[in-house]
Amino acid sequence: MCGIFAVLGCADCSQAQRARVLACSRRLRHRGPDWSGVYQHEGNFLAQQRLAVVSPLSGDQPLFNEDRTVVVVANGEIYNHKKIRKQFTGKHTFTTGSDCEVIIPLYEEYGENFVDMLDGVFAFVLYDTRNKTYMAARDAIGVNPLYIGWGGDGSVWFASEMKALSEDCVRFEHFPPGHLYSSAAAGFRRWYNPAWFLEQVPAAPYDPLVLRAAFEKAVVKRLMTDVPFGVLLSGGLDSSLVASVTKRHLVETEAAKKFGTELHSFVVGLEGSPDLKAAREVADYLGTVHHEFHFTVQDGIDAIEEVIYHDETYDVTTIRASTPMFLMARKIKSLGVKMVLSGEGSDELLGGYLYFHFAPNKEEFHKETCRKVKALHQYDCLRANKATSAWGLEVRVPFLDKEFIDVAMGMDPEWKMYDKSLGRIEKWVMRKAFDDEERPYLPKHILYRQKEQFSDGVGYSWIDGLKAFTEQQVTDEMMNNAAKLYPYNTPVNKEAYYYRMIFERIFPQDSARETVPWGPSIACSTPAAIEWVEQWKASNDPSGRFISSHDAATGHGAGGAHANGNGVAAVANGHGPANGAVNGGEVAVANGHGAANGNEVAVAIAV
Repeated sequence: MCGIFAVLGCADCSQAQRARVLACSRRLRHRGPDWSGVYQHEGNFLAQQRLAVVSPLSGDQPLFNEDRTVVVVANGEIYNHKKIRKQFTGKHTFTTGSDCEVIIPLYEEYGENFVDMLDGVFAFVLYDTRNKTYMAARDAIGVNPLYIGWGGDGSVWFASEMKALSEDCVRFEHFPPGHLYSSAAAGFRRWYNPAWFLEQVPAAPYDPLVLRAAFEKAVVKRLMTDVPFGVLLSGGLDSSLVASVTKRHLVETEAAKKFGTELHSFVVGLEGSPDLKAAREVADYLGTVHHEFHFTVQDGIDAIEEVIYHDETYDVTTIRASTPMFLMARKIKSLGVKMVLSGEGSDELLGGYLYFHFAPNKEEFHKETCRKVKALHQYDCLRANKATSAWGLEVRVPFLDKEFIDVAMGMDPEWKMYDKSLGRIEKWVMRKAFDDEERPYLPKHILYRQKEQFSDGVGYSWIDGLKAFTEQQVTDEMMNNAAKLYPYNTPVNKEAYYYRMIFERIFPQDSARETVPWGPSIACSTPAAIEWVEQWKASNDPSGRFISSHDAATGHGAGGAHANGNGVAAVANGHGPANGAVNGGEVAVANGHGAANGNEVAVAIAV
């Protein structure tokens, strides 16, 4: 991941303003420690901090066309760049090996109507000196971060992270995923228009081989690298499939010729945590050289302020999950690794979170997956990108490949729903697609293993420790005055209050606090899904452990439960059992350590 920064239409084109641009851009250097570049044309500035992953010996930015009249800064991975290069043989002279250089000839050939031709993830700003116009664009789902701001002089600012422009803009916000901004049109236009975006329920039948092929293709294209790379491996379904497919196809790639086919796997967790045990089992099966990173609750608490600075959020679940990932990313980067693959996006696309078991029908199930995917740029994509980019480590997410999304979101959602009578658990469509008897990708007990909520997977005492710590830091009197001090997105518990105090000290602007989504949630649900179960509305903790669901329920709370989602669940917010009959099964929502699906952390690297 690189860091980009641009100011367009600035009234001040002095050396002092150029120096200010450079100072703002340097706030992104953690994202791109390998090189810095800046371009100025009158009152227009484009800067970049580079993390060199593809063509490290060339490709420094900004990038230009042949006569240097078109200039681009980009943070991206364009997986079809070689195909595009062939398209422009004899028409355009490429001067670098950068995959992002193809943006320039596409713009010259098609104007602003080329963004959908890019297969990859990206955030870029392009300036055309010939007509003094500019455009900016962000990838379909918002895997790569981008912010837009407006200066008091009418200038427009762009940055990979909020911290680069927050002090200089009178207003700023997230650049919306799947959109482009055009100075010629003086506004945004959505370039990504998939069928699922309208939230109409699809009817395509489930084809396991089509789903498998789409995912394998998504993984393989992300092995485009000229540096040592890796794949996350916690032992859960998503990361284990990413690791298994990588292991199976690595020998066929250019990367294998440079770095070999051996995988070194890495996992982070508290001593004795579920992820450590599960990752070790998967690593043994896949034949990786396995390493474990341990952290303590105090290590995590000490890192929280840095995590909030880098993540630019006060969302409770994001901070809980980011902290172990932030600590692990530093260890990984110290080994010389610059890029890893990760399993983000599966639970949103396939309804993998346990609360999806309670969806009343397939229409509501599908609408919730649409809402979750649309919001990824404010949650899991933000976490995975910023927690790792803090140390100059790039994360790639094959589940959020455009083609794979089309397949996953295009099938009849009835196939994705939990149904005990048919033997279907969450993400059954993915498990079934990779259940190969002749050439197994994973052992069956791993393939059909229910996953922990991420924050619990690294160790149950992590969340408990955070709660105990913030209870000591925030008094009852402070909570009583929370609405007065923080009238916007008022914290509802002491942990949220503590994170908000830190955030406000670092980012005191109104626009900053408005970039953070807020609302009731249970086990990573959207506020709309809270309506599925009346009793969920009483909880003020978003942890997935509040759903002790189905055969995997364990720990301090209620016992196991079964449901097909077509009824009302019994809920307990204490430490006692809660049981309710739902269509012949039992459902429990309790303050216990029930297993839940979330995002996994750990890494396997090829060196």
